[in-house]
Amino acid sequence: MSLELSGNFTESNWTTPVPGGGGGPGGRGGCPPVGIQLEGLILPPVLTIDVILGLLGNVVALWIFCFKLKSWNPNTLFLFNLVIADFFALLSLPLRIDALLRGHWVFGDGMCRINLFLMFSNRSASIALMTVVAIYRYFKVVHPHHRFNRMTKRQAAFVSLFVWILVISPRVPMLAYNHIKGSGDKTQCFFFTSYKEASRAIIILVAMHRILTVLEFIVPFGMLIFCSARISCFLRKRQIGKPDKVRKAMRVCAAIVAVFMVCFLPTTVTTIGIWVIRSFRPWDCTSFYTFTQLTIVSLGLNFLNSALDPIIYVFSSSMFRKALCSSLPRALRCMMDAGDGKEASSTESQSTTQQELKSIRDDRRSEAL
Repeated sequence: MSLELSGNFTESNWTTPVPGGGGGPGGRGGCPPVGIQLEGLILPPVLTIDVILGLLGNVVALWIFCFKLKSWNPNTLFLFNLVIADFFALLSLPLRIDALLRGHWVFGDGMCRINLFLMFSNRSASIALMTVVAIYRYFKVVHPHHRFNRMTKRQAAFVSLFVWILVISPRVPMLAYNHIKGSGDKTQCFFFTSYKEASRAIIILVAMHRILTVLEFIVPFGMLIFCSARISCFLRKRQIGKPDKVRKAMRVCAAIVAVFMVCFLPTTVTTIGIWVIRSFRPWDCTSFYTFTQLTIVSLGLNFLNSALDPIIYVFSSSMFRKALCSSLPRALRCMMDAGDGKEASSTESQSTTQQELKSIRDDRRSEAL
């Protein structure tokens, strides 16, 4: 998530020099202060909805993982880690909502560092773990005899640990720097404000963040598209047989791709847009303001993934789905059982039709003989 606009979510003192010493809207000082309060109007209600929906879905998911699942497999372990990543974000958002409603940060430097660290880490961890889930499903369907499918729970735990180390390590330096700007009722928890105010270390940290924001979306998204395409091809080739498992895997990949597109693509695009403007068009204040406002809107979508991830749990784990169904009220359970019955009936009908066709072909062969 591009939180270089966090705090007020605006780079209110952008002082990049204008090439030629003038001619732009801001003269020698570059663009004047953004001067918008859009984030104070849009983000509090959007982030509040994200927190409410995310907590409801993930508390239920955590309860099912901890108390309803009798046995775990590697896929379940990956999904459990995704729940933990979502809780990191959900714990950090109330502080950000409070700062937006007050208009300033009141929780001090230490909580500011932790808050920004958790918000950044959530995006990276969610993307990485969803990619692992999709890859695991891909091997299960397309390469069922691959040794990857014989992964033990212990090995899955090591994979999860590796993912956490991979996504957290680049964010650890964020904890080493003070991100508090201003004082009193003007105190803000910024990740970055302006090149004029920032130290060289912060500038390097922001540059690394921008690169990670783009790469951690593009590379996993490419892998997801590959997995989805391969599973789709496999599905078309296996029209006759047992397509249920393949169809479920396709739904998993489709759900993850949808979450990527809705939650993570907007922040990636706006990050690239601001990067390009700051690098090649520092005098184009109109474009800068436009991308700033788009970034503000995209921040709300970025945390929507915590509310949408429970859908992935339902699609990607039959054990989770069965445990959830067994925990539902009887009326809802009957409705879901009816749906499952229709699907099973459809599958049984396909199987019966295939057997009848085979019987007809056998009869014709016997008549020919």
